[in-house]
Amino acid sequence: MTALLKVESLTKYFSAKSNSIFGANSGKVKAVDGISFEIAEGETLGLVGESGCGKTTAGRTLLRLLEPTAGTITYEGEDVTKLSRKALHDFRSKMQIIFQDPYSSLNPRHTIGKIIAAPFEIQNVTPPRGVKNAVQEVMERVGLNPEHYNRYPHEFSGGQRQRIGIARAIALRPKFIVADEPVSALDVSIQAQVINLLDDLQSEFKMSFLFIAHDLSVVQHISDRVAVMYLGKIMELAPTVDLYANPRHPYTKALLSAVPIPDPKLERSRERIILKGDLPSPINPPTGCVFSTRCWKAQDICRSTAPQLLQVGNSSVACHFPE
Repeated sequence: MTALLKVESLTKYFSAKSNSIFGANSGKVKAVDGISFEIAEGETLGLVGESGCGKTTAGRTLLRLLEPTAGTITYEGEDVTKLSRKALHDFRSKMQIIFQDPYSSLNPRHTIGKIIAAPFEIQNVTPPRGVKNAVQEVMERVGLNPEHYNRYPHEFSGGQRQRIGIARAIALRPKFIVADEPVSALDVSIQAQVINLLDDLQSEFKMSFLFIAHDLSVVQHISDRVAVMYLGKIMELAPTVDLYANPRHPYTKALLSAVPIPDPKLERSRERIILKGDLPSPINPPTGCVFSTRCWKAQDICRSTAPQLLQVGNSSVACHFPE
């Protein structure tokens, strides 16, 4: 398959302020620390990991909502990291984002018609039958009543608000969308509807997704491949079927062991892996493998030498002793 997006050694560091009265920098927060992956046309790559591992930062850096510290982001052969402000403005129509919180991501002072019409206005695009018709068509496509064009966000439920966010993201038919935990703020019954909607839109418009989530069962349902992040680095990258059936990295194995099984007998009898210790600080990550302080397989080489992401079977694994 042709790679639509190619990410190489992407890094995003933030300055960490000290607590002193002088406010001097005390180091760098290594939110994303040299990750590499590709996303093919029409593919969904799931990105999972604990809270604070850098998933959202990675997604926003891809779109240059955050400026990368280092690395390259290549979209259809064009280096996004080198685009000027003007070129980046024009480029926004090709890459979009669905935000996590459907409450705070919509302007409460604007009608939903104005919110969904914003991409047309910003990109100076005039649809053949006018902006209002185009907005009402996309509203209908995502399951909203076109007659509610002049209503405000507070008049809608959480699931409907997320549909408004999805409508805004797909208005200009982008080829790539970062879905940043798009269902984590919704009820379970509504989550399934939104996931199915994203599936349908992907099939219809041949979109590619980076689907960021912490719910492993949701990721399993929607993703073609899954990348597992820990402390700013990718630990494992594999086809969904292979990763869930045969996790290679100890951290992936621990994550999957925490997923509940909807059978009381199996749930009580299964083995769960409890990781010891706390998540290290991204300001001062461990030397060698960042997971070495919590890994039951760690040896001296793990504490001194960082493993590279290498092919093991169908998976790419950053571990000196993969399963």
